[in-house]
Amino acid sequence: MWRLIVDGPRNAAWNMALDEAILEARIQGVVPNTLRIYVFSPSAVSIGYFQKIKESVVFKRIRDYGYDIVRRPTGGGSVFHDEFGEITYSVIADEKTVGFDLVESYQYICRGLIETLKIFGIEANFKPINDVIVNGRKISGNAQLRRKGIVLQHGTLMYNTRLELLRAFLRVPKVKQEIKSAARSTGVTTISRELGRVVSLREVLNALIMGFEKTFGEMDGESYTPLEIELAFRLFRDKYSSEKWLFKR
Repeated sequence: MWRLIVDGPRNAAWNMALDEAILEARIQGVVPNTLRIYVFSPSAVSIGYFQKIKESVVFKRIRDYGYDIVRRPTGGGSVFHDEFGEITYSVIADEKTVGFDLVESYQYICRGLIETLKIFGIEANFKPINDVIVNGRKISGNAQLRRKGIVLQHGTLMYNTRLELLRAFLRVPKVKQEIKSAARSTGVTTISRELGRVVSLREVLNALIMGFEKTFGEMDGESYTPLEIELAFRLFRDKYSSEKWLFKR
């Protein structure tokens, strides 16, 4: 049975440290497959493992707002985690459960997001390699890391994200702009925008749990093990709070 952790708001470094700590504990076989749901507080921008920070975000503007910037252990692009309009999940599971093939595993896990949106009456689709879209607009981006047969997938769900800040903080590489233009991409959207009303974090949280239970089956609500807390503290202190890690590329 899957473990469910619904966490409170934490800063960016702590959130990344906890996700990697769960990954390490899962590799050691001391915890089951886990779904973690959380919020960034304060708001933050995360960048992918392989990204160059100066090419990915408007660094000074983010810091001027008092927001965090963190480098994820997963790949993918830069993401604005709006404390008041975006919810984040992480899935840590063995490849046998979620899939050995990259795209198939993304599709399987993202089914939880599609089921979540169905609860709101919103029809969504998986767009390879790692997006969930609604009416041609991106509502969720996802990224993965694989280590010793275990998958860590991060993903977002924008429910009331301040899109003007997203556009102000993130830089879109020229090549990606050209690809999107050629594909006639129409940008991003949120649950609130699609419904024409403001939805609350509580609504989205409840729907997200139900959506993933439809995909993974029943989950046990639990907390962190002492090992995970110890690992997370070390990762927070030595890695994710480090300027060396942030500016490694």
